[in-house]
Amino acid sequence: MELVAGCYEQVLFGFAARPAESWTVVPDFTHHAHSASLSAVAVNNRYVVTGSRDETIQIYDMKKKIEHGALLQHNGTITCLEFYGTTHLLSGAEDGLICIWNTKRWECLKSIRAHKGHVTSLSIHPSGKLALSVGTDKTLRTWNLVEGRSAFIKNLKQNAQIIKWSPDGERYVTVITNKVDIYKLDTASITGTITTEKRISSLRFITDSILAIAGDDEMIRFYSCDSQKCLCEFKAHENRIKDIYSFEREGQHVIVTASSDGYIKIWNLDLNKIKDMPSLLCEVNTKARLTCLAVWLDQASEVKENSDKAATSSQANEDEKASIVKVKKVCRTEKNDTTAKRKRKIAPEKQTLEAPLQKKKKRRKSLA
Repeated sequence: MELVAGCYEQVLFGFAARPAESWTVVPDFTHHAHSASLSAVAVNNRYVVTGSRDETIQIYDMKKKIEHGALLQHNGTITCLEFYGTTHLLSGAEDGLICIWNTKRWECLKSIRAHKGHVTSLSIHPSGKLALSVGTDKTLRTWNLVEGRSAFIKNLKQNAQIIKWSPDGERYVTVITNKVDIYKLDTASITGTITTEKRISSLRFITDSILAIAGDDEMIRFYSCDSQKCLCEFKAHENRIKDIYSFEREGQHVIVTASSDGYIKIWNLDLNKIKDMPSLLCEVNTKARLTCLAVWLDQASEVKENSDKAATSSQANEDEKASIVKVKKVCRTEKNDTTAKRKRKIAPEKQTLEAPLQKKKKRRKSLA
Protein backbone atom coordinates (compact mmCIF):
# COMPACT_ATOMS: atom_id res chain seq x y z
CA MET A 1 0.00 0.00 0.00
CA GLU A 2 1.36 3.39 -0.99
CA LEU A 3 0.24 6.84 0.08
CA VAL A 4 0.81 9.32 -2.76
CA ALA A 5 0.38 13.05 -2.28
CA GLY A 6 1.07 16.17 -4.32
CA CYS A 7 1.90 19.63 -3.05
CA TYR A 8 2.47 23.26 -4.02
CA GLU A 9 6.23 22.60 -4.01
CA GLN A 10 5.91 20.51 -7.23
CA VAL A 11 6.86 17.26 -5.48
CA LEU A 12 5.06 13.92 -5.55
CA PHE A 13 5.51 12.04 -2.27
CA GLY A 14 5.29 8.28 -1.85
CA PHE A 15 4.98 6.61 1.55
CA ALA A 16 4.80 2.86 2.04
CA ALA A 17 2.03 2.14 4.55
CA ARG A 18 2.38 -1.16 6.35
CA PRO A 19 -0.73 -2.37 8.16
CA ALA A 20 0.04 -4.59 11.13
CA GLU A 21 -0.77 -4.60 14.83
CA SER A 22 0.49 -1.00 14.76
CA TRP A 23 0.51 0.80 11.43
CA THR A 24 3.74 2.32 10.14
CA VAL A 25 4.38 4.78 7.32
CA VAL A 26 7.85 4.80 5.75
CA PRO A 27 9.11 7.34 3.17
CA ASP A 28 9.45 5.48 -0.14
CA PHE A 29 10.17 8.09 -2.81
CA THR A 30 10.03 11.75 -3.71
CA HIS A 31 9.83 12.97 -7.28
CA HIS A 32 9.87 16.44 -8.82
CA ALA A 33 6.93 15.54 -10.97
CA HIS A 34 6.05 18.87 -12.55
CA SER A 35 7.25 22.40 -13.21
CA ALA A 36 4.30 23.83 -11.26
CA SER A 37 2.18 22.81 -8.27
CA LEU A 38 0.25 19.52 -8.36
CA SER A 39 -3.52 19.87 -8.57
CA ALA A 40 -4.91 16.33 -8.97
CA VAL A 41 -3.92 12.70 -8.48
CA ALA A 42 -5.63 9.40 -9.32
CA VAL A 43 -4.75 5.72 -8.98
CA ASN A 44 -5.75 2.31 -10.29
CA ASN A 45 -4.22 -1.08 -9.52
CA ARG A 46 -1.00 -0.28 -11.41
CA TYR A 47 -0.62 3.40 -12.23
CA VAL A 48 -0.59 6.73 -10.46
CA VAL A 49 -1.33 9.80 -12.57
CA THR A 50 -0.81 13.39 -11.48
CA GLY A 51 -2.14 16.64 -12.95
CA SER A 52 -0.59 20.05 -12.53
CA ARG A 53 -0.81 23.75 -13.25
CA ASP A 54 1.90 23.12 -15.87
CA GLU A 55 -0.88 21.63 -18.09
CA THR A 56 0.58 18.10 -18.15
CA ILE A 57 -0.45 14.70 -16.81
CA GLN A 58 2.42 12.53 -15.57
CA ILE A 59 2.14 8.73 -15.41
CA TYR A 60 3.94 6.47 -12.93
CA ASP A 61 4.13 2.69 -12.96
CA MET A 62 3.91 1.83 -9.27
CA LYS A 63 4.76 -1.85 -9.70
CA LYS A 64 8.05 -1.03 -11.41
CA LYS A 65 8.52 2.25 -9.53
CA ILE A 66 9.34 4.17 -12.70
CA GLU A 67 8.13 7.27 -14.51
CA HIS A 68 6.08 6.01 -17.43
CA GLY A 69 5.47 9.13 -19.52
CA ALA A 70 3.38 12.28 -19.87
CA LEU A 71 0.13 13.31 -21.58
CA LEU A 72 -0.07 16.75 -23.21
CA GLN A 73 -3.61 17.02 -24.49
CA HIS A 74 -4.81 19.92 -22.35
CA ASN A 75 -4.22 23.67 -22.40
CA GLY A 76 -4.62 24.89 -18.83
CA THR A 77 -4.40 23.53 -15.31
CA ILE A 78 -5.45 19.89 -14.92
CA THR A 79 -8.33 20.06 -12.45
CA CYS A 80 -9.58 16.46 -12.17
CA LEU A 81 -8.48 12.91 -12.95
CA GLU A 82 -10.41 9.66 -12.51
CA PHE A 83 -9.73 6.06 -13.56
CA TYR A 84 -12.38 3.58 -14.60
CA GLY A 85 -10.99 0.21 -13.57
CA THR A 86 -7.85 -0.79 -15.46
CA THR A 87 -8.95 0.34 -18.92
CA HIS A 88 -9.70 4.06 -19.01
CA LEU A 89 -8.77 7.42 -17.54
CA LEU A 90 -10.81 10.62 -17.74
CA SER A 91 -9.16 14.01 -17.34
CA GLY A 92 -10.62 17.51 -17.07
CA ALA A 93 -8.94 20.90 -17.19
CA GLU A 94 -9.35 24.65 -17.30
CA ASP A 95 -9.53 24.51 -21.11
CA GLY A 96 -13.06 23.10 -20.80
CA LEU A 97 -12.09 19.72 -22.26
CA ILE A 98 -12.70 16.22 -20.93
CA CYS A 99 -10.30 13.70 -22.45
CA ILE A 100 -10.87 9.94 -22.46
CA TRP A 101 -7.68 7.88 -22.43
CA ASN A 102 -7.04 4.21 -23.09
CA THR A 103 -4.64 3.08 -20.37
CA LYS A 104 -3.15 0.21 -22.37
CA ARG A 105 -1.42 2.40 -24.96
CA TRP A 106 -2.23 5.76 -23.35
CA GLU A 107 -4.04 6.97 -26.46
CA CYS A 108 -6.57 9.79 -26.40
CA LEU A 109 -9.77 8.12 -27.60
CA LYS A 110 -11.82 11.28 -27.56
CA SER A 111 -11.50 14.93 -26.57
CA ILE A 112 -14.86 16.41 -25.61
CA ARG A 113 -15.62 20.13 -25.49
CA ALA A 114 -17.38 19.68 -22.14
CA HIS A 115 -17.87 23.18 -20.69
CA LYS A 116 -17.66 26.77 -21.89
CA GLY A 117 -15.60 27.58 -18.80
CA HIS A 118 -13.28 25.40 -16.72
CA VAL A 119 -14.06 21.78 -15.91
CA THR A 120 -13.98 21.78 -12.10
CA SER A 121 -14.84 18.15 -11.33
CA LEU A 122 -15.94 14.89 -12.95
CA SER A 123 -17.13 11.49 -11.72
CA ILE A 124 -17.65 8.17 -13.52
CA HIS A 125 -20.70 6.01 -12.74
CA PRO A 126 -19.76 2.58 -11.34
CA SER A 127 -21.16 0.96 -14.51
CA GLY A 128 -18.74 2.90 -16.69
CA LYS A 129 -21.56 3.97 -19.01
CA LEU A 130 -22.15 7.46 -17.62
CA ALA A 131 -20.07 10.32 -16.30
CA LEU A 132 -20.99 13.61 -14.68
CA SER A 133 -19.09 16.87 -14.85
CA VAL A 134 -19.45 20.39 -13.50
CA GLY A 135 -17.77 23.57 -14.65
CA THR A 136 -17.57 27.33 -14.31
CA ASP A 137 -20.38 27.76 -16.85
CA LYS A 138 -22.89 26.90 -14.09
CA THR A 139 -23.89 23.60 -15.65
CA LEU A 140 -24.00 19.97 -14.59
CA ARG A 141 -23.57 17.71 -17.59
CA THR A 142 -24.28 14.01 -18.03
CA TRP A 143 -22.10 12.15 -20.55
CA ASN A 144 -22.95 8.95 -22.40
CA LEU A 145 -19.59 7.17 -22.40
CA VAL A 146 -20.84 4.38 -24.65
CA GLU A 147 -21.26 6.86 -27.50
CA GLY A 148 -18.95 9.58 -26.21
CA ARG A 149 -21.51 12.37 -26.34
CA SER A 150 -23.57 14.66 -24.12
CA ALA A 151 -26.74 13.10 -22.72
CA PHE A 152 -28.21 15.82 -20.49
CA ILE A 153 -27.46 19.37 -19.33
CA LYS A 154 -28.75 20.85 -16.07
CA ASN A 155 -28.34 24.54 -15.30
CA LEU A 156 -27.17 25.40 -11.79
CA LYS A 157 -27.63 28.68 -9.94
CA GLN A 158 -23.94 28.80 -9.04
CA ASN A 159 -20.67 27.16 -10.08
CA ALA A 160 -20.16 23.74 -8.51
CA GLN A 161 -16.66 22.72 -7.39
CA ILE A 162 -17.13 18.98 -6.77
CA ILE A 163 -19.34 16.19 -8.11
CA LYS A 164 -19.29 12.60 -6.89
CA TRP A 165 -21.21 9.35 -7.49
CA SER A 166 -22.09 7.11 -4.57
CA PRO A 167 -20.47 3.64 -4.67
CA ASP A 168 -23.75 1.97 -5.65
CA GLY A 169 -24.46 4.57 -8.33
CA GLU A 170 -27.94 5.28 -6.98
CA ARG A 171 -27.21 8.90 -6.06
CA TYR A 172 -24.72 11.67 -6.63
CA VAL A 173 -23.76 14.88 -4.85
CA THR A 174 -22.57 18.32 -5.90
CA VAL A 175 -20.64 20.84 -3.81
CA ILE A 176 -21.23 24.57 -4.22
CA THR A 177 -18.97 26.48 -1.81
CA ASN A 178 -20.25 25.25 1.60
CA LYS A 179 -23.36 23.40 0.43
CA VAL A 180 -23.82 19.76 -0.61
CA ASP A 181 -26.86 18.91 -2.74
CA ILE A 182 -27.84 15.24 -2.82
CA TYR A 183 -29.50 13.90 -5.99
CA LYS A 184 -31.28 10.63 -6.74
CA LEU A 185 -30.31 9.04 -10.06
CA ASP A 186 -33.80 7.87 -11.03
CA THR A 187 -35.38 11.33 -10.62
CA ALA A 188 -32.32 13.61 -11.09
CA SER A 189 -33.85 15.81 -8.38
CA ILE A 190 -32.43 17.07 -5.10
CA THR A 191 -33.49 14.92 -2.14
CA GLY A 192 -31.59 16.80 0.55
CA THR A 193 -29.01 19.49 1.28
CA ILE A 194 -26.12 19.62 3.76
CA THR A 195 -24.72 23.04 4.71
CA THR A 196 -21.45 23.67 6.56
CA GLU A 197 -19.99 26.85 8.04
CA LYS A 198 -16.78 26.75 5.98
CA ARG A 199 -16.03 26.17 2.30
CA ILE A 200 -15.85 22.47 1.39
CA SER A 201 -12.61 21.34 -0.27
CA SER A 202 -13.01 17.56 -0.18
CA LEU A 203 -15.80 15.01 0.01
CA ARG A 204 -15.82 11.22 0.09
CA PHE A 205 -18.47 8.50 0.28
CA ILE A 206 -17.61 6.16 3.18
CA THR A 207 -20.63 3.97 2.42
CA ASP A 208 -23.56 4.38 0.04
CA SER A 209 -25.27 6.63 2.58
CA ILE A 210 -22.47 8.18 4.68
CA LEU A 211 -20.38 11.13 3.52
CA ALA A 212 -17.09 12.39 4.92
CA ILE A 213 -16.78 16.15 4.39
CA ALA A 214 -13.80 18.45 5.03
CA GLY A 215 -12.86 21.98 4.09
CA ASP A 216 -11.40 25.27 5.25
CA ASP A 217 -11.12 24.26 8.89
CA GLU A 218 -9.45 21.48 10.90
CA MET A 219 -12.60 19.35 11.20
CA ILE A 220 -13.86 16.22 9.48
CA ARG A 221 -17.59 15.59 9.62
CA PHE A 222 -19.62 12.50 8.79
CA TYR A 223 -23.13 13.07 7.46
CA SER A 224 -26.05 10.81 6.65
CA CYS A 225 -27.28 11.27 3.07
CA ASP A 226 -30.74 10.10 4.13
CA SER A 227 -31.33 12.45 7.06
CA GLN A 228 -28.65 15.07 6.23
CA LYS A 229 -27.70 15.02 9.93
CA CYS A 230 -24.13 15.22 11.22
CA LEU A 231 -23.26 11.83 12.71
CA CYS A 232 -19.84 12.79 14.05
CA GLU A 233 -17.27 15.57 13.89
CA PHE A 234 -13.70 15.72 15.14
CA LYS A 235 -10.55 17.80 14.82
CA ALA A 236 -8.19 16.00 12.47
CA HIS A 237 -5.47 18.58 11.69
CA GLU A 238 -4.04 21.93 12.71
CA ASN A 239 -4.89 23.57 9.39
CA ARG A 240 -7.44 23.24 6.59
CA ILE A 241 -7.91 19.76 5.14
CA LYS A 242 -7.20 19.49 1.42
CA ASP A 243 -8.18 15.92 0.60
CA ILE A 244 -9.80 12.76 1.98
CA TYR A 245 -9.36 9.18 0.77
CA SER A 246 -11.03 6.03 2.05
CA PHE A 247 -10.81 2.29 1.49
CA GLU A 248 -11.79 -0.96 3.15
CA ARG A 249 -9.30 -3.55 4.35
CA GLU A 250 -10.44 -6.87 5.82
CA GLY A 251 -13.67 -5.30 7.01
CA GLN A 252 -11.83 -2.31 8.46
CA HIS A 253 -12.80 1.14 7.14
CA VAL A 254 -9.69 3.27 6.78
CA ILE A 255 -9.68 7.03 6.13
CA VAL A 256 -6.60 8.95 4.98
CA THR A 257 -6.47 12.74 5.26
CA ALA A 258 -4.04 15.36 3.94
CA SER A 259 -3.79 18.90 5.22
CA SER A 260 -2.07 22.20 4.57
CA ASP A 261 -0.24 21.59 7.85
CA GLY A 262 1.87 19.04 5.96
CA TYR A 263 0.56 15.95 7.73
CA ILE A 264 -0.94 12.83 6.20
CA LYS A 265 -2.94 10.88 8.78
CA ILE A 266 -4.50 7.41 8.69
CA TRP A 267 -7.65 6.78 10.73
CA ASN A 268 -9.67 3.72 11.66
CA LEU A 269 -13.43 4.24 11.44
CA ASP A 270 -15.78 1.87 13.23
CA LEU A 271 -19.10 2.13 11.42
CA ASN A 272 -20.85 0.43 14.34
CA LYS A 273 -19.71 3.33 16.51
CA ILE A 274 -20.01 6.10 13.92
CA LYS A 275 -20.74 8.69 16.62
CA ASP A 276 -17.34 8.06 18.19
CA MET A 277 -14.19 9.80 16.96
CA PRO A 278 -12.12 7.58 14.61
CA SER A 279 -8.88 6.32 16.15
CA LEU A 280 -5.60 7.61 14.73
CA LEU A 281 -3.52 4.72 13.33
CA CYS A 282 -0.44 6.69 12.29
CA GLU A 283 0.72 9.96 10.76
CA VAL A 284 3.62 11.39 8.76
CA ASN A 285 4.84 14.96 8.33
CA THR A 286 5.76 15.78 4.73
CA LYS A 287 6.81 19.34 5.65
CA ALA A 288 5.07 20.54 2.48
CA ARG A 289 1.80 22.30 1.62
CA LEU A 290 -0.25 19.35 0.44
CA THR A 291 -2.86 19.75 -2.30
CA CYS A 292 -4.05 16.26 -3.30
CA LEU A 293 -3.98 12.69 -2.06
CA ALA A 294 -4.61 9.10 -3.18
CA VAL A 295 -3.82 5.60 -1.94
CA TRP A 296 -2.35 3.04 -4.32
CA LEU A 297 -3.57 -0.42 -3.38
CA ASP A 298 -1.72 -3.43 -4.75
CA GLN A 299 -4.16 -6.17 -5.79
CA ALA A 300 -1.86 -8.77 -4.30
CA SER A 301 -2.55 -7.31 -0.87
CA GLU A 302 -6.26 -8.13 -1.30
CA VAL A 303 -7.18 -4.60 -0.32
CA LYS A 304 -10.41 -3.33 -1.79
CA GLU A 305 -10.96 0.36 -2.36
CA ASN A 306 -14.25 1.53 -0.91
CA SER A 307 -15.29 3.70 -3.83
CA ASP A 308 -14.63 0.95 -6.42
CA LYS A 309 -16.91 -1.74 -5.02
CA ALA A 310 -19.64 -1.40 -7.62
CA ALA A 311 -17.19 -0.77 -10.46
CA THR A 312 -15.23 -3.92 -9.65
CA SER A 313 -18.32 -6.10 -9.53
CA SER A 314 -19.43 -4.96 -12.98
CA GLN A 315 -15.96 -4.65 -14.51
CA ALA A 316 -15.87 -8.12 -16.09
CA ASN A 317 -19.18 -7.66 -17.87
CA GLU A 318 -18.30 -4.15 -18.97
CA ASP A 319 -14.95 -5.25 -20.38
CA GLU A 320 -16.56 -8.10 -22.34
CA LYS A 321 -19.11 -5.77 -23.86
CA ALA A 322 -16.47 -3.05 -24.37
CA SER A 323 -19.28 -0.67 -23.63
CA ILE A 324 -17.20 2.30 -22.59
CA VAL A 325 -16.22 4.72 -25.32
CA LYS A 326 -16.79 2.86 -28.58
CA VAL A 327 -15.12 5.50 -30.71
CA LYS A 328 -12.26 5.55 -33.15
CA LYS A 329 -8.82 5.86 -31.65
CA VAL A 330 -8.46 9.39 -32.94
CA CYS A 331 -7.94 12.42 -30.75
CA ARG A 332 -10.42 15.04 -31.95
CA THR A 333 -9.68 18.60 -30.96
CA GLU A 334 -10.82 22.01 -32.03
CA LYS A 335 -7.34 23.46 -31.90
CA ASN A 336 -5.35 24.94 -34.76
CA ASP A 337 -2.45 23.13 -36.40
CA THR A 338 0.29 24.81 -34.37
CA THR A 339 -1.15 23.69 -31.05
CA ALA A 340 -2.08 20.30 -32.47
CA LYS A 341 1.59 19.54 -33.01
CA ARG A 342 2.07 19.77 -29.27
CA LYS A 343 -0.93 17.58 -28.55
CA ARG A 344 0.41 14.12 -28.39
CA LYS A 345 1.68 11.69 -25.81
CA ILE A 346 5.23 12.18 -24.69
CA ALA A 347 7.10 9.02 -23.70
CA PRO A 348 10.39 10.13 -22.17
CA GLU A 349 13.12 7.77 -21.12
CA LYS A 350 11.84 5.80 -18.14
CA GLN A 351 13.18 7.11 -14.88
CA THR A 352 13.18 5.39 -11.52
CA LEU A 353 11.39 7.28 -8.79
CA GLU A 354 13.98 8.68 -6.45
CA ALA A 355 14.23 7.59 -2.85
CA PRO A 356 14.50 10.52 -0.43
CA LEU A 357 18.06 9.64 0.62
CA GLN A 358 19.24 9.30 -2.98
CA LYS A 359 17.87 12.74 -3.74
CA LYS A 360 19.79 14.30 -0.85
CA LYS A 361 23.03 12.74 -2.08
CA LYS A 362 22.50 14.24 -5.51
CA ARG A 363 21.98 17.70 -4.02
CA ARG A 364 25.17 17.39 -1.95
CA LYS A 365 27.21 16.49 -5.03
CA SER A 366 25.87 19.46 -6.94
CA LEU A 367 26.75 21.78 -4.09
CA ALA A 368 30.29 20.37 -3.95
